[in-house]
Amino acid sequence: MAKPHRRLASWLIAIGAGAALSACATVPPPSPISVTRFHDSATLDQIGAGIVFIENAPGSEDLGLELAPYKAAIAAELAALGYQEGTRSEANAIAQVSVERFQAQGDRGRRGPVSVGVGGGTGSYGSGVGLGIGINLGGGSNRPRVGTELSVTLRPVTAEGSTSRNLWEGRAQIEVTEETPEANPATIAPILAKALFREFPGGNGDTVAVELKDIETSE
Repeated sequence: MAKPHRRLASWLIAIGAGAALSACATVPPPSPISVTRFHDSATLDQIGAGIVFIENAPGSEDLGLELAPYKAAIAAELAALGYQEGTRSEANAIAQVSVERFQAQGDRGRRGPVSVGVGGGTGSYGSGVGLGIGINLGGGSNRPRVGTELSVTLRPVTAEGSTSRNLWEGRAQIEVTEETPEANPATIAPILAKALFREFPGGNGDTVAVELKDIETSE
């Protein structure tokens, strides 16, 4: 017959293991990455290898340090596509980057659907089209969740040096609980960039869900 102190020790170990499993079970996994992309099929051949300058999108000029890991991740993905990062004066393409981070709380507190459209005020083929994303990003949990949305536009540079209309625009969004590593910008930046440029240029106007495991296994 087991001694009382041994039975107590076994009981405490069992409780500790059960509590650990319960704690893990209450932390929902990251949501799928929702990716939406637009491009102009008539000028799609203009999206090719060349020199690209990566800059903050208008309205994000003051987010230098915050955008740094995302810009570095985008530069790596564009390099894999054949682009070479250079100065603005020598670039034949401009990539503008913006990031939005937001709090989400279950289904009630989750931010509403995003609308993705090609802007720039030069005749857009996507702007003004409200595209509701039909992917549940909330995870069905009441635990606080952090959302991150990465947006990138690609514009060609004309002979005069000015940029014309957007040729490609994409947005990638994910929601995670605050306890997960993906809540860290340095961790999530390359993941969102990989999802955004996966199978580039992607379907025009399509919204797809990319599983985190698919990004991790492709690295």
